[in-house]
Amino acid sequence: MKSQPITKKDRIISLDMIRGLALFGILFINVPAYLVLIESSPEPDLTGINGVIKLLIVILIEKKFFSIFSFLFGVGAYIFMSRAEQKGDRYLLRFFRRMLILLLFGVIHVFIWFGDILFVYAIFGLLLIPFYNRKQKTILSFAVILTVLSWLSMGVNMIYFKQGMDAPQWMQFFSGDQNTIFAMFLFGMYAGKSGIIKNIANNAGILKKIQVITFLLFMSFTAIITWLSLIPQTDQVSLFTSAVVGMGAVPMTFFYLTTLFLLLQKSVVQKFLSPIGFVGQMAFTNYLCQDSIGRFILNQAGIEVVSPHHTIIVAIVIFVIQLIFSVIWLKVFKFRYGPLEYVWRTLTYGKLTRKKTNISA
Repeated sequence: MKSQPITKKDRIISLDMIRGLALFGILFINVPAYLVLIESSPEPDLTGINGVIKLLIVILIEKKFFSIFSFLFGVGAYIFMSRAEQKGDRYLLRFFRRMLILLLFGVIHVFIWFGDILFVYAIFGLLLIPFYNRKQKTILSFAVILTVLSWLSMGVNMIYFKQGMDAPQWMQFFSGDQNTIFAMFLFGMYAGKSGIIKNIANNAGILKKIQVITFLLFMSFTAIITWLSLIPQTDQVSLFTSAVVGMGAVPMTFFYLTTLFLLLQKSVVQKFLSPIGFVGQMAFTNYLCQDSIGRFILNQAGIEVVSPHHTIIVAIVIFVIQLIFSVIWLKVFKFRYGPLEYVWRTLTYGKLTRKKTNISA
C-alpha cells in the first residue's frame, strides 16, 4: 500500500503555530548574515540602544529558536514515519527519500546563501532512522547524553582556552551547534513517540514541572550572560559568553516550548496565533525565501552594515510579508501546501497530489 501525504485534518495545529514563531525568531539571527562583510567593512554599531538590543537577542533568541525548530523537526520526523507505517508504506525508505530530497534543496540553497541549515538537517535527519524503532527510554537517553556531552565539552574548551591551548577536534564537535541540533531532533522524536504532543492536557503536570525548572535555569543563564556583558570584553570573556549561551540553549528552549504548548491549550491564544500557524504550515517555503527577501530589503534601503536596530526592523518586515503571503496562499486561494512544500511532497511520494482543499473545507 502506498503512503499518502498528511491531510489538513491530520495536522497538529499547535506545531504549525510554534514553527511559525520559530521562523520569526530565526530571522533575528540570520538577518545580519544576509550581507557579506569584507575586512574593510565598518563594524556594526553596538552602542546605546543597539547594545541593549544585541544583548536581548543573545539572551532571548540566539541558539534557542533554531533549537525549537530542531525539536519540531524531530517531532515531524516521527509523525511522518509513523503515519507512513500505519498506511502500510515502506516508511523508513520513504523518510530516507524525503531526507535526500531535503539534502538536494540544501545543496542548491547554499549556493544562494552560505548560511543554509537544510543540508545539516538532512544529514542528521538520516541519523534519526535507526532511532525510530528504538524504545522511548533509549531515544531520551541518547538526547540527554548528547546534551551533557555538549555542556562538558564547552566547559573543557574554556579550560583549554584559558591555558592557551586548542581543545581536541572531537570535543569541539560536541560543543558545536550540530550536536545541539541532533539532541533536539531526538528530544522531538521522543516527544512524538511518547504521545506528549498529542495529549498536552493529560501531560500538563509534567510540562509545568519542566517549565518551572527550566525557568529557574533561564533566569540563571540570563543573569550570567548579563554580568559577562558588563565586564571588560576580552577574547576570554567572549568565549565564556558563547559557552554560557550554548549551555543555556537546551533548558531555555524547553522553557519556551513548555510555555507555548501550555498556552496553546487556551482557545483565545490559539485564535490570536492562528495567522502565524499559516507561516508555520509553509515553513519550508518561507525559510528558503527569507534570505532573498532580506537581501532585497537591505539593498533597497541602502544598508551596508546591519546594526541590531536594523535587524529588528528587517526581521519584522520579512515576517509580515510572509505572514500575508501565507494567509493568502493557504486561506484565500485554499492551497493545501506551500509551493515548495508541494514540490517536496511530490518528489517524496513520486506522484502529484491535490493542490487545493475542497471548497467546503
